[in-house]
Amino acid sequence: MEIAFSKLSGAGNDFIVIDNRDLSIHLSSTQINKLCTRRTGIGADGLILIEPSMKHTFSMKYHNADGLLGSMCGNGGRCAAYFAYAIGIPASSAQGYTFDANNNRYDAWITGPETVRLQMLMPKDFRINLEIEDISCHAVNTGSPHAIIYTTDLEYANVTGTGRTIRHKTDIFPEGTNVNFIEITSPDSLAIRTFERGVEDETLACGTGAVAAALMSHRLGIISGTAVQVKVKSGDTLEVRFSETMDEVFLTGPAKIIYKGNISIN
Repeated sequence: MEIAFSKLSGAGNDFIVIDNRDLSIHLSSTQINKLCTRRTGIGADGLILIEPSMKHTFSMKYHNADGLLGSMCGNGGRCAAYFAYAIGIPASSAQGYTFDANNNRYDAWITGPETVRLQMLMPKDFRINLEIEDISCHAVNTGSPHAIIYTTDLEYANVTGTGRTIRHKTDIFPEGTNVNFIEITSPDSLAIRTFERGVEDETLACGTGAVAAALMSHRLGIISGTAVQVKVKSGDTLEVRFSETMDEVFLTGPAKIIYKGNISIN
């Protein structure tokens, strides 16, 4: 089977995106894992299938790099919207796209050259001052579960080691969790590094992680204002903008097509 794909990057999060609106493509978790494996496959943090939706412009089916269906991916959602725009799928209205992912509606807008704004879900399950392995952290769900650890020396944070330990604390996080290391850089900006479940490694960016970091920092009074600049590992900056009640949350940043190709799959 030969499949046409596009490789997209959302602030350093990279994805294999496939137009499957005719539902002709059926991939096993093993095949997806092979496609996402770097050096021997295309290589990506995840794979996105663009499929038909009964209610919205399209449906986004997201798989982590391990091949398993994932929860919401913020940068993946922004890349899905940009892909739809690039292949000529008509917008719902005023350059806006509505799509469903994991039975939730998302709205996205192309706001500039290779720039996408995505409305996220309202956060839930805030947990403050958790002590895990003598590490103080916080947690919130922004479409995916996130643990948050503050540091004053982000460059030397043990993202992989500590991240992997906390990610597997299923007594606290029954489905596992993403783990974010945060350094506050100004009253309205922060830097972040993220260990992502499903990838099982540090990634160059994480959209739901950026949102989690901004909202938690605001809730704790560490960040002032409701527009936060989040610098990710790739060097790109994501903007998280939200209402005081956090019932409206938006994630804005770069999304672009890196290349297109065809690949044969057994």
